[in-house]
Amino acid sequence: MSSMNRRDFVRTGAVLGAAAAAAPGRLLAETSSRETSSPEAPMLNLRAPVRPVVISDLSGYEFRNGGPHNAVERAFKGITEGEDPLDALIAGVNIPELDPEETGIGYGGLPNAEGVVQLDSCCMHGPLKRAGGVAALEGVRTPSKVAKAVMDLTDHHLLVGKGAQDFAREVGFTIEDNLNTPRSRDLWLEWKRRLDPGHFPSPESRQRGNPAPPPWGEHDDGRSRPSGTADTRAAPASSAAGHAEALRVQRAYQAGLSMVRDGLIPDGSFWGTINCNGITPAGDICGVTTTSGLAWKISGRVGDSPILGAGLYVDNDVGAVGSTGRGEANLYNLTSFLVVEAMRRGASPRDAAMEGLRRIRRNTIEKRLLNDRGLPNFNVRLFVLNKKGEFAGVTMYAAGEAEYAVCTENGAEKRSLEPLLDGAP
Repeated sequence: MSSMNRRDFVRTGAVLGAAAAAAPGRLLAETSSRETSSPEAPMLNLRAPVRPVVISDLSGYEFRNGGPHNAVERAFKGITEGEDPLDALIAGVNIPELDPEETGIGYGGLPNAEGVVQLDSCCMHGPLKRAGGVAALEGVRTPSKVAKAVMDLTDHHLLVGKGAQDFAREVGFTIEDNLNTPRSRDLWLEWKRRLDPGHFPSPESRQRGNPAPPPWGEHDDGRSRPSGTADTRAAPASSAAGHAEALRVQRAYQAGLSMVRDGLIPDGSFWGTINCNGITPAGDICGVTTTSGLAWKISGRVGDSPILGAGLYVDNDVGAVGSTGRGEANLYNLTSFLVVEAMRRGASPRDAAMEGLRRIRRNTIEKRLLNDRGLPNFNVRLFVLNKKGEFAGVTMYAAGEAEYAVCTENGAEKRSLEPLLDGAP
């Protein structure tokens, strides 16, 4: 651990013994004599059903918003000090949700096509067997908290759009007019320039008086397109109007991907999600997923993150699964539910996750999103935790974001995601 004292972090877990005394059935812990990989950092000898652990995508490691902890550290601290496990996980993801440098979720998340930040979130409480979610929520920086309020204060699982915002206002959340930061706004304007430079020329082009290039995906010869883009003319359509809309949506998508290829936004921010799952020393499992969704999405588009069984699923008897990447793939396959059921049948977290990726691969027939190899032209990552505290992180492709975050009594660290396929989408 780089930004906090490792000894201090480990010692915060020593209060687990006190928590166990206050809550029967919780962790019984003591510090071992010197059972450690470092002579300076005593380890915990956990005499409990499970070794507690928190896992998340890489955002759970990289963002601190100026504080002492990242998301997985904060969540682990909470679940090992007797905090409700879902409260601990949500407090963890609140850190990147509130960090203006994280453009994939919360405040400063990349907006939709109209320049509006719309947020989705879902949470599941394993031992209570309860869940809550929000979708297309505007004006609240921490949609994960609103999702939990839906779980706690209603008998519903999902509120959307204006209804979700009205609910948030009624239960005391501050509603802001605009969740864009200067950075997210500038990136949206760059996307608009790439999509339609005739109406949104760059400041440099305007100063030079250069003629605007044709819109993204349209070229005079009808054949030449930027390398790696799909043949938009092959998009299915049932009418002239439908064909025009399909072309527009595809151009918007490809203009966004071009920003990823040019390094203006990271792959994780384009798809824009954090999932965080944890298991307590008593073996209780919870999970939360929160996102600003696909960058530059159609207004009102909802991905997998707030949908039970798609972007998140928790069964306290089996485990938890969450995902980042192309939400539509998880929606079609209900991937998180599928992976949990594979673990129920006895598969390890790694093998169950690979079964989920293979299902996505078999079911991807969207021709406009296929590459020349006949493989999915997108990435999906799964973060899996079972009842024993075993975990895994997998990815469809080796290229792109290749690590995920884990926190145990040894502190936070990055682990390598295991790919199903070599190369890049």
